[in-house]
Amino acid sequence: MKKIYILLASLFIMTACSTDLDQTPPNLASADSLTDFEGVLNAAYYYQLGSVTPLAVMAEFRSDNAFMFEAPYTEFDAFTSNLTTMEDQFFGPLYTAMYKSILSANNVIENSTDATQIGEAKFLRALSYFKLVKSFGDVTVNLSASPSLTDTSILVRQPAADVYNNVIIPDLNDAISALSTTIVDGRASKYAAQSLLGKVYMQMGDFVNAETHLGAVVSGASSAGISLKANYNDIFGAENEIANSEIIYSTQVSSSIVDEYTFGTDFWNWFVGDDPKSDFPVDADLVAAFDAVAGDLINPTVDPLRPDKGDLRRRVTIKTIDIMGIDPVTMEEKVVAKQEVMASSKFPKDGGLGGEHDWIEIRLADVILLYAEALNENNSPASTVLPLLDPIRTRAGLTSLTGTVTSKADVRQAIANERRLELAFEGHRWFDLVRTNTVDAELGTTVNSNYHIFPIPVSEVLATKGVITQNAGY
Repeated sequence: MKKIYILLASLFIMTACSTDLDQTPPNLASADSLTDFEGVLNAAYYYQLGSVTPLAVMAEFRSDNAFMFEAPYTEFDAFTSNLTTMEDQFFGPLYTAMYKSILSANNVIENSTDATQIGEAKFLRALSYFKLVKSFGDVTVNLSASPSLTDTSILVRQPAADVYNNVIIPDLNDAISALSTTIVDGRASKYAAQSLLGKVYMQMGDFVNAETHLGAVVSGASSAGISLKANYNDIFGAENEIANSEIIYSTQVSSSIVDEYTFGTDFWNWFVGDDPKSDFPVDADLVAAFDAVAGDLINPTVDPLRPDKGDLRRRVTIKTIDIMGIDPVTMEEKVVAKQEVMASSKFPKDGGLGGEHDWIEIRLADVILLYAEALNENNSPASTVLPLLDPIRTRAGLTSLTGTVTSKADVRQAIANERRLELAFEGHRWFDLVRTNTVDAELGTTVNSNYHIFPIPVSEVLATKGVITQNAGY
């Protein structure tokens, strides 16, 4: 089944120096002598692995979808400077891995003569910087394969807006021009780059450009073989990853590959409650969000054992166990009810495949919902926007909202609600709350905007003698 990492045995090439930008790959020092940069490109893909668990935890446990039981992990919900205590486990691995991916991508961009390789490398560099900016705000920018080891001025953090406009957007436009529309598991494509560019514009609040790029993906999806899966459950699970029509881009995961995240609890373990720091991580607020749509069922008897819990996404998102009983007629044991456990089974561990779940970075439902949001913000009528949600809601067993929701504000809320239920535990929730400026309203508390982003790893601040500065509040 796996994957693009065949050449990686010889590509664990980074050696730690004073900062994560000063990482020199020894066997790439004479890059001019290389003629095949496929292995270097694979290294850029590989380092994306280090972002998966940190971003999954940061997005879900910082939000109202999940919570920690045990200190100091409860700091995810405290919104104080004490969040820095988690840097070794989350923020540090994310930061390190992204700059390593960037450095490998830079090498391909500077030295390869293969247009497709360069396009993929630009996609990965843009993806890395997007993850960094969403997480940390202003960040250091390195666009060289051989950054200076003495000029510390290059470490100064650049404004997030400049990173978007001068690095991420140009890289993605170049990737769109260079890449094919064909979706290949684990590789960048034109539609992956265009989807990501639409997401970038949404993060920036540029709804006009976002509508253009997201709309191009939605309208071109069918011809590229991209479509919603008929069964929501078929999106997830290691057995559903190959040639999955809904997945536009994913970071491939393999239990046989060690990545930057060296801690024992990976994202699927956190979600399923296998770490005692949060045995039952699902927040009651997410359960209430599913309860809120109980009256919108197309078929209230879709599950005779649980007629009040008919949103088909619920049973995929929240773990259930069978309650057994004796049939009084046949005297045979059978399932008489299902009981929810406050953990998520979206990435199931059955069959020992927990460590084989790819991390879905972009899938079609995500793009459709963002496109609907962009249309609404650009003042398209509800009668145009809401039908986009129908295939997603129908798949979930819910009725159409067309004709029942009309105002721009109500459509905005309806889309936000749909994104929460559709994408729970896929690494979107916290970043959606920040992007839409709804942190306080959704969490029911006032959160200082300093804590909308995460702390720069203290090790980076210390190693550069303060050239890399810490975020306000930390």
